[in-house]
Amino acid sequence: MSGVRAPRWTPWLYLAPALVVLAGLLVYPIYQLGLISFLEYTQAQVSGGEPATFQGFGNYTELLRDRQFWDVLLATVLFAAACVLGTLLVGCSLAVLLTRVRAVPRLMLMLAALGAWATPAITGSTVWVFLFDPDFGPVNRVLGLGDFSWTYERFSAFALVFFEVVWCSFPLVMVTTYAGIRAIPAEVLEAASLDGAGSWRIWRSVMAPMLRPILIVVTIQSIIWDFKVFTQIYVMTDGGGIAGQNLVLNVYAYQKAFASSQYGLGSAIGIVMLLILLGVTLLYLRLLRRGGEEL
Repeated sequence: MSGVRAPRWTPWLYLAPALVVLAGLLVYPIYQLGLISFLEYTQAQVSGGEPATFQGFGNYTELLRDRQFWDVLLATVLFAAACVLGTLLVGCSLAVLLTRVRAVPRLMLMLAALGAWATPAITGSTVWVFLFDPDFGPVNRVLGLGDFSWTYERFSAFALVFFEVVWCSFPLVMVTTYAGIRAIPAEVLEAASLDGAGSWRIWRSVMAPMLRPILIVVTIQSIIWDFKVFTQIYVMTDGGGIAGQNLVLNVYAYQKAFASSQYGLGSAIGIVMLLILLGVTLLYLRLLRRGGEEL
């Protein structure tokens, strides 16, 4: 009996329940999103007053001709890139620090980081808005900034959201990288230290290459999360800032779909985001496979 091979469809039988759930939670909503993006679908169609009319790529054409869309796309890419770099820098630095401190400080740092990670985005955003409030927040008082409003200017508002996003995102990078560092043989790090390598040289020449598969995973995950940031921008800049100066694609799609009742155009923005993130995911899989082959 040990030599009998299971039918080729057996793995699919085990995967069937999960595939059914994924089809209901992902495939059908994406299908509906794509369908609406090809329709003229406004409040009149939602209320049943007028039938939805098919207009092909009309929503996409209108979107690509909209100068604001390109401005928002550029702002989204730059903001996501800054958040990813900040998250990786803070997370990796603290992961290395965890290997250098004693058990009690390590435990306190881990608990503090996990507390930030577990805080809901809307709660964390509200707390950060209060901390930097020009009238009642303690940060301006400590820094001596008076009644300076962080959310009034475009770049200061983006900076405030950047700090909050990094604060709630770095724990995953820290914990994952710390686990990877612990898996590196101590003899390798000791040999590098005996050869005269400093902390930065050990990280750059020894740790980083060995942690490459882990760093690829957390980088791609951070790109996906930060590219589709919504809650922090919406809460901390009151819906995208003054005159939409702090809009990112997710908030821009929300405004088009629900504030302007242009559901077809909002769906088109969602599909564009989906295609961009799909490209990032395919890149992630390719890099992950290449990293596995190198290992």
